[in-house]
Amino acid sequence: MITFLTHTAAGRARAFSHIDWFLFAAALCISLLGLATMRSFSVENFFFERQIIWICVAVGAFFIASLGDYSFLRRTPVVVGCFVFIVSLLSLIFAFGAVVKGAQTRFDLGFFAVQPADPAKLILVMVLAKYFGRRHIEIKYIKHILVSGAYALSLFLLVLLQPDFGSAICIAGIWFGMVMVSGISWKHVLVLLLAAALAFTILWHYGLKPYQKARILTFIHPLQDIRGTGYNAYQSTVAVGSGQALGKGIGYGTQSKLQFLPEFQTDFIFAAYAEEWGFVGVLILFGLFGVVIIRIVMISAHGVDNFDTLFAAGVAAYFMSQFTVHVGMDMGLLPITGTTLPFMSYGGSHLLTEYLALGVLMGLRRHARPSIRARDETELVGAV
Repeated sequence: MITFLTHTAAGRARAFSHIDWFLFAAALCISLLGLATMRSFSVENFFFERQIIWICVAVGAFFIASLGDYSFLRRTPVVVGCFVFIVSLLSLIFAFGAVVKGAQTRFDLGFFAVQPADPAKLILVMVLAKYFGRRHIEIKYIKHILVSGAYALSLFLLVLLQPDFGSAICIAGIWFGMVMVSGISWKHVLVLLLAAALAFTILWHYGLKPYQKARILTFIHPLQDIRGTGYNAYQSTVAVGSGQALGKGIGYGTQSKLQFLPEFQTDFIFAAYAEEWGFVGVLILFGLFGVVIIRIVMISAHGVDNFDTLFAAGVAAYFMSQFTVHVGMDMGLLPITGTTLPFMSYGGSHLLTEYLALGVLMGLRRHARPSIRARDETELVGAV
């Protein structure tokens, strides 16, 4: 009996020996900080209790996904099928999606809601990793950049029309980040920047709704209308600034507790956290997120082929763009777009997608060459 239990424990240890525990621990700590923030502000514990469930589900999905062999993604049309499926979902949302605060971004399934824009980001990473990976030598030709842009643009427009400006920016960030990693020339980068400027001009005149334009104009002059369009930005910056060095203490954040700060559990969770934890707490959060990005970049650098390298780079671009937009928004450095903070904000769709992305990364790492995996495991702690 003891021998059986020993073999079983050893088998389980081997099954998860490929997991980057630094990466997982950092992501989980960010989730727990978000949970603590929700607990201190939510009187009825509604967000806190549901987020516990979502974290457990997401972590379970991470471990299950980490056991998979994803080599089939390189050689089968599964990725294309996923892309067609998510485009269909994003299209159907205009007919069957629930309207919340003027935006039609989710399917309401009763106990929970599904936001297709979240898995769309991960699927875009897969599509671009496969596309660029197969054409790595030919990537100097701008036609491949344009084709990849068409994939991203289709998702970008569908999400923007919901409207979900924050997710649209994240999709653009994923595409731009993966294009840069793919080996594009600086000449093409200049062309892309000019094209982006032209696209923004067209978008401003024909794509953005009046309230979205108001948000951008509020960013330029945030204090001119603090009781109107600038209210959220003003209250968010007040919350961040009032935290000072050490914060007000857990449960003593007045901006969120007195409901001056709207949507503290999602769009403004960084501001709510900064008010309670202060500058020191913000440094801790930035450090944890830095560990997540560094470990993902290491996995990308040690990928066994182009797909692995580009997929990991895409996940890093996904998290970095979302993190940058959310924090910049809460600090008054960027327009209010309504973007969740990776691993920290309330919600199941984004949390499940983010942990699944890490799980797929671990699955790719599991089937990497042992020498590369060993190098990954020791590099952070200073091994030669």
